[in-house]
Amino acid sequence: MNIGIIGTGNMGRVIVEALIDGKAASPSSLMITNRTKSKAMLLKDKYKDILIGANPEEVAAQSDLIFICIKPLDIRNMLDQINPHLSPDKCLVSITSPVSTSQIENRVSCSTVRVIPSITNRALAGVSLVTYGENCSDHWKMKLEKLISKISVPVCIDERITRVASDIVSCGPAFFSYLLQNFIKAAVKETEIDTETATVFASEMIVGLGELIKQGHYTLPSLQEKVCVKGGITGEGIKVLDSELGPVFEHVFQATHAKFKEDLEKVEIQFSKQ
Repeated sequence: MNIGIIGTGNMGRVIVEALIDGKAASPSSLMITNRTKSKAMLLKDKYKDILIGANPEEVAAQSDLIFICIKPLDIRNMLDQINPHLSPDKCLVSITSPVSTSQIENRVSCSTVRVIPSITNRALAGVSLVTYGENCSDHWKMKLEKLISKISVPVCIDERITRVASDIVSCGPAFFSYLLQNFIKAAVKETEIDTETATVFASEMIVGLGELIKQGHYTLPSLQEKVCVKGGITGEGIKVLDSELGPVFEHVFQATHAKFKEDLEKVEIQFSKQ
């Protein structure tokens, strides 16, 4: 199976690297292209057998499965650009949340899928959020399931929870990286520990936390209960978090949903144009 990647920015690059490192695809089976060719060439330098397409049309023509990894407002024009090179036996995957599979299906002649990845997929971990188009063939559903399973845990989601699921799976790593960095900064500011040591400790802690959950030793509540001994030091810290954290995460979801609504409206305008 030949796989095409249109757009090798942050997430396009993650998908390429994960597919190869997870042995879901060989470099020689991949054809990539990017508006800024130097970004595509960086991957060519790393994986010598990757093919570089001259343009999106060539990638679409030469590929059975095509990933579109570009900005939401650029997708409608891209679909019109590559549709002459698509056919019913091919499959098109979009990775952007504001564009629905039905909007894509109305403009192309092949199976369609939306796969929202996470940067955690680069470590062949985490979840990929999958929504199949209404007319997606069973053949491609099975193919995609097998492919995505090699780099992540594929989970089919309902359209109604697209944004919140993306917030947790895709935005979550950035949110918690931000919190962890502030955790480290506070430790350095309030004590004699240096940034490098605090970073090592915090990084290893978060990796260990993930392993505890992954291996099924604890749930999140039971883990907190085990560490937070009654009358102990951890409990004092939890009290501060409980009193000062407040509705911050509610506000995070409110902000992401407001921006998502704005993006949906802009995409709708784009796709309604003749």
